[in-house]
Amino acid sequence: MNIERVNVLGVGISAINLDLAQQAFSEAIAKKQKGYVCVTGVHGVMESQAALQLKEIHNRAFLCTPDGMPMVWLGRLNRFKHMDRVYGPDLMLEILRISVERGWKHFFYGGANGVGADLKSKMEKRFPGIQVVGTYEPPFRPLNSEERVHLTRIVAETKPDVFWVGLSTPKQEKFMSEFLSELDVTLMVGVGAAFDFHAGRVRQAPRWIQRSGMEWFFRLCTEPRRLWKRYLTNNPRFIFLILCQWIGLKKYSVK
Repeated sequence: MNIERVNVLGVGISAINLDLAQQAFSEAIAKKQKGYVCVTGVHGVMESQAALQLKEIHNRAFLCTPDGMPMVWLGRLNRFKHMDRVYGPDLMLEILRISVERGWKHFFYGGANGVGADLKSKMEKRFPGIQVVGTYEPPFRPLNSEERVHLTRIVAETKPDVFWVGLSTPKQEKFMSEFLSELDVTLMVGVGAAFDFHAGRVRQAPRWIQRSGMEWFFRLCTEPRRLWKRYLTNNPRFIFLILCQWIGLKKYSVK
């Protein structure tokens, strides 16, 4: 499947919607086409402005989905009228749902204080017959050599089709880029807070807030100490840089 991308400050955002994302997953898994999927909004784009490596990781991704409504609006302004939000938590539920009849296997990597185990239990109840073949709760640091070997062995034994990564940006993108070649998986997908949402640890914004583009404000109100710097710094800078790109004051290349 040939999917075009929208240039958002040099980050190529895939011009897709949830149906197209599902089709891309199905084709990749059927062909055993290895790759990783970045679920990207304003935060990921802005982190990429300060780190060339992270921008390159996004642009090498199998898919870089429009996680936030600003990505969707920019895509539609760039002639991709079919483009819609492919939100990490929604993408996760949709892929888990269709995987029951297709026999896909899943692995949950990430979370803290038992989130992965809780997520596995809840998803098995929500989707009877789902194959969650493993979970792994990593430490809050890079894996050491022994832990890398252990993870590689577990994944080799279980052979998941989809390896879900519930860290945060940019940790999850860097992890996927580094470990894709080492792990016996087809697709790796970084879905950030989706683990906490679906495990029932963090409250999710109502759908109307998600669609309005104001989910960032909802999350800021629920987790102000952790998120204030991200949103109150990144969001104004993003708007300014997008205006500069839009009127041609600054050009960005997707490489």
